[in-house]
Amino acid sequence: MSARPRQKEVTLADLRRELDRIDATMHALLMERGETIDTLIAVKKTQESGSAFRPAREAEMMRRLVERHHGNLPLDTVESIWRVIISTFTYVQAPFSVHADLSAGDATMRDSARFHFGFTVPFVAHMGAASVVEAVTESKGDLGLVPAFAVAGAGPWWAALEFASAPKIIARLPFVERADHPAALPVYVISRAAADAMVTETEVWSMRVSGWRAPAASAVATKAEVIAVPDRAFDGAALLVSVARGGIDAVSKALLDSSASIRSAALVGSHATRYTVPHRR
Repeated sequence: MSARPRQKEVTLADLRRELDRIDATMHALLMERGETIDTLIAVKKTQESGSAFRPAREAEMMRRLVERHHGNLPLDTVESIWRVIISTFTYVQAPFSVHADLSAGDATMRDSARFHFGFTVPFVAHMGAASVVEAVTESKGDLGLVPAFAVAGAGPWWAALEFASAPKIIARLPFVERADHPAALPVYVISRAAADAMVTETEVWSMRVSGWRAPAASAVATKAEVIAVPDRAFDGAALLVSVARGGIDAVSKALLDSSASIRSAALVGSHATRYTVPHRR
């Protein structure tokens, strides 16, 4: 009986060559993606108009990414790489800038912007959400980042999104939620996106309410995420209400049942339901 041939021992040099091969393959795939984007740009000129942003497609891509991820590579790294790839190739299709409100914290907002959009996309700083909304409104396709929570002294910036021609809230970041997220600042993304590109799992409404008191606030808090700022002219509040699609009727009923009255309500955007990653011990 002949002896079985010995397997070749894997050396450090072998492993480094394999890593070099993988690196070259990844680079080649990115360049191939760029070539496909060039073709996409040409096709869009004849078949499609409007913004290059596709919130629904991006949300689905990120869900698939998280679901297939495994191994020792941190999810933070993978998420950021994919976000930067998406943003950069969107920028290649149609250049845009990111306008950000720094009033809730310069460092945290910059971390969020760079984590999700990288360094290729120009970053424009503002002090106040209203200034961001104005800049996006006057642009041809820029993005705006504003805190998704109440900021002391800030007025109802979302009222400017009520007009049909105004930009809308198209996303809420971070999309992939987890306890130790490196860019955890809750942020709304404002821009113009084609109606068929929007994801409508969560609706965002601008409401003006009279009689906004503790019972009304408590009743609504069980049904939606709410940002409220005083509306002293009518002894009430201006609300930004994020609720599951179709849930605004339940919010309205809760307000009326708590003796509040609704002066106006307008849909000012929508976004994907956030993907929550279970905590791993």
